[in-house]
Amino acid sequence: MSIYRYLWTDKKQGGGLWQCLRRKAKPYRQRLTDETRGRINDRVSIHKRPQVVEDRSRIGDWEADTIIGQNHKQAIVTVVERRTGLLKMQRVTKKSAHLVADAMVTLLTPVRLHVKTITSDNGKEFAEHKEVKERLYSMFYFADTYASWQRGTNENTNGLIREYLPKGCDFRQVSDDEVQAIEDRLNSRPRKLLGFKTPNQVFYDII
Repeated sequence: MSIYRYLWTDKKQGGGLWQCLRRKAKPYRQRLTDETRGRINDRVSIHKRPQVVEDRSRIGDWEADTIIGQNHKQAIVTVVERRTGLLKMQRVTKKSAHLVADAMVTLLTPVRLHVKTITSDNGKEFAEHKEVKERLYSMFYFADTYASWQRGTNENTNGLIREYLPKGCDFRQVSDDEVQAIEDRLNSRPRKLLGFKTPNQVFYDII
């Protein structure tokens, strides 16, 4: 247990140790933990994920995330295949676990034979991971908190998406056709990592 967690536990129990903190007079902003982001039952840690996923030696290991629109109005669910960088994305009206789960299943069902694992962060929008796992017959893992590098493929791809949909963009003004066009452009962009082939070429050539 960290010193700060100990102090705040003591405070909740009526103790006064927290008053010794330099910032005691300011409102306490609760630290982001798995609990504050929403309890996710039966989550499986990334540390139990097979080594072959880390090696990127096969097709079928995906990373998932959400991109949030202006004022948290609507979101875009993104899933990216680790070896090829193939992107699939879909807009949802809100970042609820149910809608995010449905979007992931919709996106990956056409290639469900090539969905072996999915890895996400600990956002509560992934609370229905078991439904995704059951419907796609895949494994689902969660990265460590504050470890975005463990999902680097997805993070980098989201950065490319932000070139088209910058922060502050109102997703309510973005059509599904525009979202699909962005996906198509990125999947058709040659990548140095792929020997200047596109994600589409590498993914569909292999499968």
